[in-house]
Amino acid sequence: QVQLVESGGGLVQAGGSLRLSCAASGRTSGSYAMGWFRQAPGKEREFVAAISKNGDYTDYADSVKGRFTISRDGAKNMVYLQMNSLKPEDTAVYYCNANPIFIIKYRPGASWGQGTQVTVSS
Repeated sequence: QVQLVESGGGLVQAGGSLRLSCAASGRTSGSYAMGWFRQAPGKEREFVAAISKNGDYTDYADSVKGRFTISRDGAKNMVYLQMNSLKPEDTAVYYCNANPIFIIKYRPGASWGQGTQVTVSS
């Protein structure tokens, strides 16, 4: 199983930007597709974005398309989520996830990070 640690969350005004990072460790961390999910207070955890093992395929939730970009650095075992044009409704705890399988639509795997808080003020 891969270990995941998120960072980069914080407080930002609406229209601003943040970049989240996820550090993956473990013997086979390079063999996983990676995803970002978020959970707002009182709501279920929802999919945000995902990237394939070699970075050649990405998927996004409709609510973040055109504003968020997922990327990865295989050499550093890092995954990033660049978030631009942030809205108050993007406020949530953001979680990194790993899954060795990613076919068309990303499904969460068993490995989760501890989460990082993103708060967007209006």
